[in-house]
Amino acid sequence: MTVTDFSQRPGPPALVLVAHGSRDPRALRTVRALMDRVRALRPGLPVRLGHIELNEPLLPDTLAALGDAEAVLVPLLLSRGYHVKQDIPAAAAAATARTRVAAPLGPHPLLAGTLHDRLLEAGWRPRPASAVVLAAAGSRDPDAAADTSHMARLLAGRLGVPVLPAYASAAAPTVQEAITALRARGRRHIAVASYFTAPGRFATECAANAPWISSAPLGAHDAMADLVLHRYERALGTPVTAAA
Repeated sequence: MTVTDFSQRPGPPALVLVAHGSRDPRALRTVRALMDRVRALRPGLPVRLGHIELNEPLLPDTLAALGDAEAVLVPLLLSRGYHVKQDIPAAAAAATARTRVAAPLGPHPLLAGTLHDRLLEAGWRPRPASAVVLAAAGSRDPDAAADTSHMARLLAGRLGVPVLPAYASAAAPTVQEAITALRARGRRHIAVASYFTAPGRFATECAANAPWISSAPLGAHDAMADLVLHRYERALGTPVTAAA
């Protein structure tokens, strides 16, 4: 009889959360709290963190520490753009680790639920002539704008009110311009939904424009942890990228 040594079976590929990075200390605390939720949902799954800029550990350092192990990089980003299309794949290709890169978190119905919850926490209640501005970071990449517009449609379907996307930089309209457009349509109660993974300068600036209420960033919501694991699992079905 052959005895199988189950202790020698390889573990699952590491899940590397790829955060943008921020000078706001709340951002790192939020990402770490999200990591804790992911770990709680999937005990035994190695979960690591790497930043594109501004915070340590930086993504290349996190990948270097993995050696030649397998890893799935899950961007904590909400749309396709330069970081998703260029920076993260370049870091993955340069690493010794055998990597797969997952899709960004957005757009996805789980995010619509999270945005709704954050608005409820801020005091959202349907009112006559109400509307929402979905405040995002912004990108010059048209795919990023398409993703944010898709997310606005998902949130509008959830709330039953108009939702306009707006941006903190690099794209139009601005949050104030979107508010002005909604007022021209007769919308009197306008909320700002913070479409950011974590607190930071852009989220703070967008919230300051809110004429009524502004929600907190998505943060370490349970649905965010579920979505991270969903992206991880989907990426496991894609080819591995190995160092040249």
